[in-house]
Amino acid sequence: MKVTFTLNGKEVSVKYEEGMSVLDVLREECHIKSCKDGCSGQGSCGACTVLINGKAMVSCRQKPASIEGKEIVTIEGLSIAEQDILSKSFVKEGAIQCGFCTPGLILRTKGFLDRYPTSSREQKAKAISGNLCRCTGYQRILDAMETAEEHWQNKDTNISGPPGRNEFFGEKYGFSREYTPKEEGVGASTKRYRGLDMALGKKPYIADMEVNGMLHGALRLSEHPRAKVLKIDTSKAATACGVVRIITAEDVTSKRTIGHIIPDWPIFVAEGETTKYIGDVLAMVVADTMYHARAALDKIEVNYEVLEPIDSPITALAEDSVKIHKTGNLLGETVFSRGDVNQALSASKYVIKQRFKTQRIEHAFMEVESSLAFPTKNGVHVYSQGQGVHEDQRQIAEALGLNLEDVIVELVTNGGAFGGKEDLLCQAQTALAALLLQQPVKTVLTREQSLLMHPKRHPMTMDYEVGADENGKLTAVKMRLTADSGAYASVGAKVVERAAGHCCGPYYVPNVDVDAKAVYTNNPPCGAMRGFGVNQTSFAIETCMNMIVEKMKADGIEIDDFDIRERNILREGQPFATGQKMTKTIVGMQKCLDVVREVYKSSKVPTGIACGIKNTGIGNGLEDTGRVLIKVLENEKLDILTGFTEMGQGLFTVLTQVVTELTGIPPTQMSVKSISYPKTKCGMTTASRGTALDSMAAKFASEKLANAIQSKSLKELVGEEFHGEYISNFTVKPGTVTDNPITHLAFSYAVQLAFLDDDGNLKKVVAAHDVGKAINPMACAGQFEGGVHMGLGQALSENFPTTKGVPDSLLMKDIQIIKAIDTPEVEVILIEEPEEVGGFGSKGVGEIGLVPTAGAVAGALYHYDKKWRFELPMSRK
Repeated sequence: MKVTFTLNGKEVSVKYEEGMSVLDVLREECHIKSCKDGCSGQGSCGACTVLINGKAMVSCRQKPASIEGKEIVTIEGLSIAEQDILSKSFVKEGAIQCGFCTPGLILRTKGFLDRYPTSSREQKAKAISGNLCRCTGYQRILDAMETAEEHWQNKDTNISGPPGRNEFFGEKYGFSREYTPKEEGVGASTKRYRGLDMALGKKPYIADMEVNGMLHGALRLSEHPRAKVLKIDTSKAATACGVVRIITAEDVTSKRTIGHIIPDWPIFVAEGETTKYIGDVLAMVVADTMYHARAALDKIEVNYEVLEPIDSPITALAEDSVKIHKTGNLLGETVFSRGDVNQALSASKYVIKQRFKTQRIEHAFMEVESSLAFPTKNGVHVYSQGQGVHEDQRQIAEALGLNLEDVIVELVTNGGAFGGKEDLLCQAQTALAALLLQQPVKTVLTREQSLLMHPKRHPMTMDYEVGADENGKLTAVKMRLTADSGAYASVGAKVVERAAGHCCGPYYVPNVDVDAKAVYTNNPPCGAMRGFGVNQTSFAIETCMNMIVEKMKADGIEIDDFDIRERNILREGQPFATGQKMTKTIVGMQKCLDVVREVYKSSKVPTGIACGIKNTGIGNGLEDTGRVLIKVLENEKLDILTGFTEMGQGLFTVLTQVVTELTGIPPTQMSVKSISYPKTKCGMTTASRGTALDSMAAKFASEKLANAIQSKSLKELVGEEFHGEYISNFTVKPGTVTDNPITHLAFSYAVQLAFLDDDGNLKKVVAAHDVGKAINPMACAGQFEGGVHMGLGQALSENFPTTKGVPDSLLMKDIQIIKAIDTPEVEVILIEEPEEVGGFGSKGVGEIGLVPTAGAVAGALYHYDKKWRFELPMSRK
């Protein structure tokens, strides 16, 4: 079949196969990679937006025959002036994080501005509501549209200066510190590294990469969450069009199970074995095209003995339950206590006893998982978009039976992760295929496979007993938590450990008794997701605080939700839930309250308030390390190497800022990448630690370079390397008996307010956050805006339910991500209380943005209709 149309001003005739979409034609046949595939033809994400006869449309839902004789324009077909205006506006206003959705938004904006030269902010939000962005929270995208609008009619490309919204430090409330905007270096709102390339679709993601002789892989998944695999018949698939080879468990001659902590996750389930969830991989098809590889999957015939899945933690923990793993169904348990909780509760004036439940949530990063591997002399070179190149390297080497040094893993900065790309999904299989066939192989999951396979946010059931005295001072917290961790370990036990450790929030509680369990089931695995369990327990403890206030009011005591929090927040020297004594930087918690005091006290609408605390670094007895290697290249260029992942949070931008701050060398002379060299070993990019640790490592490396250029020019230093290493290994596990059990490197603090209108709709969120040091204020604020948006989804709409281990839906629209038109205004206030453990005083900001959000919304809704909400997502009515 053939279709003829005009592409970016030139007539083209393109052959295509049955079942292909216009997006497939553009990407696979015309090699236009600026339009992205984020939803595999569901028409739900907008990343594939193009202009068809001048109208912005999603190309994944259009059939090739429908564009016969029509004109299609992609970003490549825009005029240079249009490209400049749109890309510069998005970069200036901080509208780009991971960048995967940006080209689609750029074209949506182009089509909108052509039709509506002037419009309101609400009209702009409505216009882009067909495009999803998981990173930004949309606020700065709307800012970018407003900036582009100012320049569009005259095609004025002179777009410079600070972002339109650049009050980051509470200026309007009189709490701003002395702040002189900088163009470069630490403290400047430096433009995002490769931001212009991201905006114009020029920065490739793995799915965009092509190499000579490349084959394509596709994975066949289990049809049942628990079933014995009797036979895998690949004979028909092996003779399908374009198929080169079928790979199964029989082809794995080394270690077949992988995992971060517990190696319990098979890269292939073999005949005779029992599947543990519906995302288990049974076989891999390798073919000449992605289309042929995927088409052949249906020709693989699998015979099963279907078994009843264990789909609840309660069932899994029963004495007579079938063991999902040989070790049993209890993945992990965190237990610790201080004081005499039962005595304290019996002596308390006020006691709250309540059960809370939170839901399973999908990360919904815009870029699905993918990998590209090619053979080397002794092993493989793997391009990964995972969250830790060294962890990927270790697990791939073990699966392939190779020496560690014979596996090189290089990061291709990814299109969002939020914790969901910590686990290997297709990298090991792709590397195995490349090794066996001695050819490059690329595997890209479909959106449906991504939803089936990767770990989610844990559903949790939390039973709280919270006591307070007659003044509202907390006396005790007793908490029992059960989390559904799904089929495999991932980091599920660590998530539950973190949730338990933060169960008292940022409050001083003299008596604590905690028991938290992570349980195996046949549901989709659950692991790391932004917040790492802390936002679940935060919702619970913040609601308990509000319930105490209402009991006190019923006794005629004058108190509000702000007052009880200020009375109970941790102070220097007081113990956190785990017993760790707080340092002087805990004053940041009070500063967050101070900055919102007046706006809360003077509010005339239903208003909720919640405080938040979130660790920086893994801690809990594990080592936290940052490493940076600076290489001096020809032409006075620098290559900055690390082992941490850039996934939209802005780490690569931060590293250039640190080097500039200490050497004076501008960021334009730097390239940054993450690769699995020994000198860059950092571990997983998780626990809000990347900036804090790597900025310190980059500081050490930059100081060495700065010293060297005092006596030599960069030209004279070509080939030289400057290494920085920062290791923190002083933490202990929760429950360790010691005077000061330091379980975490540091903490970030937050206060959020949620404001409703007269109809009970959420209209605004104010988020005050202690960040230690804002190395890049605009990027920092963007992290919180995106975090709040994700927190609102957790609070009000998002869910990923399953029935007997099978997801109820694999449609992105059913995830219920809040759209631009429904996203309230988010005002961010940055507080800087420098932290000793982070470079330049920095600490984690990636996760705490959503820690207090659900609690604040729950409080606001209560003040609107006097109904308590104990389950997420919450009903607004």
